[in-house]
Amino acid sequence: MIRFSIVTVCFNAADIIEDTLRSIEHQTYPSIEHIIIDGSSKDKTVELCQKYRERCMGKDLDHEVIIISEPDCGIYDAMNKGIRKATGDYILFLNSGDQLAANDTLDIVASCVGEGETLPAVLYGDTDIINNEGIVVGRREKRPPQTLTWKKFKWGMLVCHQAFYARTDLAKETAYNLRYRYSSDVDWCIRIMKEAARRRLTIRNINTTTALFLDGGATTRHHQASLRERFRIMQHHYGIVTTTIVHLWFAAKKIF
Repeated sequence: MIRFSIVTVCFNAADIIEDTLRSIEHQTYPSIEHIIIDGSSKDKTVELCQKYRERCMGKDLDHEVIIISEPDCGIYDAMNKGIRKATGDYILFLNSGDQLAANDTLDIVASCVGEGETLPAVLYGDTDIINNEGIVVGRREKRPPQTLTWKKFKWGMLVCHQAFYARTDLAKETAYNLRYRYSSDVDWCIRIMKEAARRRLTIRNINTTTALFLDGGATTRHHQASLRERFRIMQHHYGIVTTTIVHLWFAAKKIF
């Protein structure tokens, strides 16, 4: 049976983390490792996480909750801690306020892998956007293609980070680049898929919505800085000519 490692990075998130915790707690899939990396919160975040762990311990499921609360050097440093701690077959990053789409989401994801086959490098799905009340307000603008390769990310992050399940062994060889403050997840996904191509591993579309993304995260709050950073990332992976042409196309599309 596939085991999922879900990493939740949080800091002073008491107002929004319970929706995330309950979306994982209510999964019908039986084998989950939930790693919570807290940045030494000053509110009730850790207390809520501890109560959640106690609830999970009382259930007849292989649902392990690990809580680490200590200072870190930012969100991607915390995510790297989660990678180092993960022991499951696949790793997913689901941060405070984000949710799995339904109680059977992990069952659906696991069912995409045939018994005895080589595990695909990446499993990916679609994403809906939710507001602070947890109400779906729309589908994410960029839609995942039916087939995905690292080269297609030159058109932007076609798969939301919260709907991108990477094989944990690949993730452990591909840490987040801490030079990037807002868009290291874009670079990370590209590098995971590059490694998949190098090893000739498959990347599989789950063909359903797997994540609910809470709008208004760090990338949204620092939109311009994030865009500049993404340009550097795209330039690194695709070259200055291709990156410039793609961004000119984006600009023309917005104007016309």
